[in-house]
Amino acid sequence: MIKKILTVMAVAGVMAAQAPAQAQDAWPSKPVKVIVPGGPGSGTDTAARLATEHLTKAFGQPFVVENKPGANGMIGTEEAAKAANDGYTLLFTYAAAQVVNQSLYPNVKYDGATSFDAIAQIGAGGNMLVVPQGSPLNNLKDLIAYAKSQPANSLSYGSWGNGSGGHLSMEALKLQAGLQIQHVPYKNAAAVNTDLIGGQIPVAFTSMGSALPLVLGGKMKAIAISGPYRVPQLPNVQTMTEQGVKFDLVAWYGMFAPAGTPKAIIDKVNKELVRAVTEPASRERFVKALGLSEMPIKTPEQFAETVKTDIREWGAVIKGGNIKID
Repeated sequence: MIKKILTVMAVAGVMAAQAPAQAQDAWPSKPVKVIVPGGPGSGTDTAARLATEHLTKAFGQPFVVENKPGANGMIGTEEAAKAANDGYTLLFTYAAAQVVNQSLYPNVKYDGATSFDAIAQIGAGGNMLVVPQGSPLNNLKDLIAYAKSQPANSLSYGSWGNGSGGHLSMEALKLQAGLQIQHVPYKNAAAVNTDLIGGQIPVAFTSMGSALPLVLGGKMKAIAISGPYRVPQLPNVQTMTEQGVKFDLVAWYGMFAPAGTPKAIIDKVNKELVRAVTEPASRERFVKALGLSEMPIKTPEQFAETVKTDIREWGAVIKGGNIKID
């Protein structure tokens, strides 16, 4: 009798151990929510929708974008960090929200490296410094000369929020060139673009994905790119560094899961997103829509190291430049 009980207990133990593995093998068995800490029409939203379209087809379950903009991505990112780590809530975000905020804000409620498991990096590139199509400014030299000819802080520029990549890129330019220009933070890149085209602001740093179609369509003019790469679709627009203002930190998009999400799920999603950025037709869609200059292929572990490095390097830029929130 005792032997029979022990046998039943052993079988039950094996079944219990197999249950989580079977659940992971069956994932996803229902729709997956993908939180995007950017508004509709933003570069992050565009990238997320391309990624989720691919994942929906690959896994046969809807990957549903849920836009949660605000506070330079902190609202959506905080919500994702608190979500269950069962693979049914993921985060699709951008570099500034994931690796800059904790150096810039005093009370960030997540850590870009430890609150999440990195899944896959989508692209690498920069942000775009733009002016209205009819502006006489054509490059950084023109902008610097014009800004210095105006009374201090009489000129304003827009970005998609305090602490955004656009904000920090322009602050780096201001520090190196000795400019005094007022920052006007917007809730998202789409709002920045609208006001620039409408003439409410004379210059802006905006996201590549949101600005590229407008530049190619003749609605606005690009005069510089942050980061180390030119944009393939705009080969004549030089980077900030090429124009004498060193700023080589890279912007990227990426997918993450709440910390502790099963590794099998992380690896499944990574495999499909790598497929999305390597298959020629799919890769071309990302490059064209987002103006990405490079499409690095990384394992989850390699992307996690990128996140840690970027947190350190962006933090050094913020501290070294004494950059503060307006």
